[in-house]
Amino acid sequence: MKGIGKLARQTIVAASLIGAVGLITSASAQAADSTAGGNATTSAARDATATASGEVRRVDKTAGKVALKHDEITALELPAMTLVYLATPAMLVDIEPGDRVRFTAARRSGQYILLEIGK
Repeated sequence: MKGIGKLARQTIVAASLIGAVGLITSASAQAADSTAGGNATTSAARDATATASGEVRRVDKTAGKVALKHDEITALELPAMTLVYLATPAMLVDIEPGDRVRFTAARRSGQYILLEIGK
């Protein structure tokens, strides 16, 4: 930088710093976009639907809840268990404890919901 005046050197340094800040900002924005996209994909991957069979353990028709004992449901990442599912009260009209049922369930935003249920 010999032969360049003080003002010129300050301008070059400032331009270099501005360029570096721009690169850092750009990299941060790309990382944020990547993370946000990854979270959306992960969230979508967590929402799933599957059909299975099981036994009705409890029914709360008014609250729209039914406890089903079932084997592992791989698509919903559920081990064999008894789980309470949300349902419309109309879906549960003919469902009683002890019934063997076939059902289609979905996981939406971390909740398990019955889409269909029948004997």
